[in-house]
Amino acid sequence: MNKTLFLIGKFVCRSFFRIFYRVRVHGRSNIPSDGGVLLCSNHIHNLDPPFLGAFLKRNTRYMAKSELFTKPILKGLLPKLGAFPIRRGMSDRQALRTGLTLLKEEEMIGVFPEGTRSKTGKLGKGLTGVGFFALRSNAHVVPSAIIGSYKPFSTLTIIYGKPVDMQELRDNKVSAEEATEAIMKAIEDILVQYENEKG
Repeated sequence: MNKTLFLIGKFVCRSFFRIFYRVRVHGRSNIPSDGGVLLCSNHIHNLDPPFLGAFLKRNTRYMAKSELFTKPILKGLLPKLGAFPIRRGMSDRQALRTGLTLLKEEEMIGVFPEGTRSKTGKLGKGLTGVGFFALRSNAHVVPSAIIGSYKPFSTLTIIYGKPVDMQELRDNKVSAEEATEAIMKAIEDILVQYENEKG
């Protein structure tokens, strides 16, 4: 990863979002200042990855679908921005090994457990890859929620929740599917709480 290029990219993203949206950021204090972090979010738009990490002090690495790494410009740019490829379905062993290595090196990885954008805006079922990461590492697992339509000049909100306590699940050696369900429930809880407070 080219850290200078990454920081420039993050600055450009922050500027873009602040110009074209009314940005609301909540819960930044819930992001641990050190240690591996698995930042898990719902997925509603192609701009979710840059938005998820643009307003955080820590840099965020991303898994990106492998097809993007075949595009003329992106194939050279994405690795420099810290992204690494994964085949659809999050069952790519090389991507899983890469992710675990980064978490053990105390990096922060942004993931979208649904694996694809929600066509309805509702939270879908999470794939087991995120549960695998959570169980096989000692990373902090931070649920988050992106709320908004990405319509220009509308309000776009990102909420970072409190880390999910994974230790009991790790001690009980639960399945990756069960761990994923716990993470998805934490994301759903953020969305429900937002709607309740809004109402």
